[in-house]
Amino acid sequence: MTKRLTCDVVVIGAGMTGAACALYAARAGLRVALVDRGPVAGGTTGAGEGNLLVSDKEPGPELELALYSLRLWAELAAEPGAGAAIEYERKGGVVVAAAPESLAALDKLAVEQRAAGVDARPVAADQLPDLEPHVAPGLAGAFHYPQDAQVMPALAAARLIRAARAAGATLHTGWTVTAVLRTAGGAVRGVRTDRGDLHAPAVVNAAGTWGGEVAALAGVRLPVLPRRGFVLVTEPLPRMVHHKVYAADYVADVASDSAALQTSPVVEGTAAGPVLIGASRERVGFDRSFSLPVVRALAADATRLFPFLERVRAMRSYLGFRPYLPDHLPAVGPDPRVPGLHHACGHEGAGIGLAPGTGQLIAQVLSGAPPDLDLAPFRPDRFTEEAA
Repeated sequence: MTKRLTCDVVVIGAGMTGAACALYAARAGLRVALVDRGPVAGGTTGAGEGNLLVSDKEPGPELELALYSLRLWAELAAEPGAGAAIEYERKGGVVVAAAPESLAALDKLAVEQRAAGVDARPVAADQLPDLEPHVAPGLAGAFHYPQDAQVMPALAAARLIRAARAAGATLHTGWTVTAVLRTAGGAVRGVRTDRGDLHAPAVVNAAGTWGGEVAALAGVRLPVLPRRGFVLVTEPLPRMVHHKVYAADYVADVASDSAALQTSPVVEGTAAGPVLIGASRERVGFDRSFSLPVVRALAADATRLFPFLERVRAMRSYLGFRPYLPDHLPAVGPDPRVPGLHHACGHEGAGIGLAPGTGQLIAQVLSGAPPDLDLAPFRPDRFTEEAA
């Protein structure tokens, strides 16, 4: 017999963003069903580094969302037992410049960021070893961002979902959504899954890289594309890298529209000991093939930044697909094309950091409260055929 469950909102996707949407909606008093075809954090979240960053963002809507989310992350981490459980660490970021012209570009960005509320501190070349004793010599300088932080993404998503369930949400893993149900007038009335129907007047598309597919089930277009990235993981080490450290060209790579392979050194230690090494970006669809050239490029970039890594073993590598939208902003909020449909996806590589803010904004809209941030820049229907 087909199951028919009734609730106030169905959230599709049990990654970090879906977890945050479920948590804040449940705490707002809504009856929430969280659905995923796989396990918790089984998609992009489980392949992330857990970065909560403001350092790589130019002033604008995404930075506003990042600062808002950072405050919420701090509140979540302060809940009893949460900080250690999610490996929350406000370790800060250090962006380094190899040449004076790169340092000048960083300085210009930092001035603009500070005006927007970011703590960006210049670091002279001779002061850099005080922050990172093992960084390569000869760099032109750096900027220190104390607000940057990190969580362990799979643990954090699981923690948020446990908190959501404690607030009354239900979790349905292994349920594949096959259709978004709509009334004769076109409004959402729930979802159909291979395990039964979930009836609700609101559906949140938090499917990450697969957000375009979920949007299509509701009859609308959202041009989410996968942007593949690899991460190298070293053997466990004593703390040798104290911040998230990356080169100035990483910021340009994040903002690039190129589909071609791009690599820029990003190196960070973790609470558990291994060092994480990134970052690569390329648009190759959902190709999960291992790429030795990419991994070699990551290793070479990292050893130029931290020469001691030449003597360290890489234990494994993994890849994930960042949900890329053409203007590098996520889709957050109600979709005017389908009453009751909401989107919370397309955050690219910033989804872990932006998740709490996204979840809180979605919950505010769902409960009829005015959202804390202007959602106009994140409108899901902002894309034309030409723009995509």
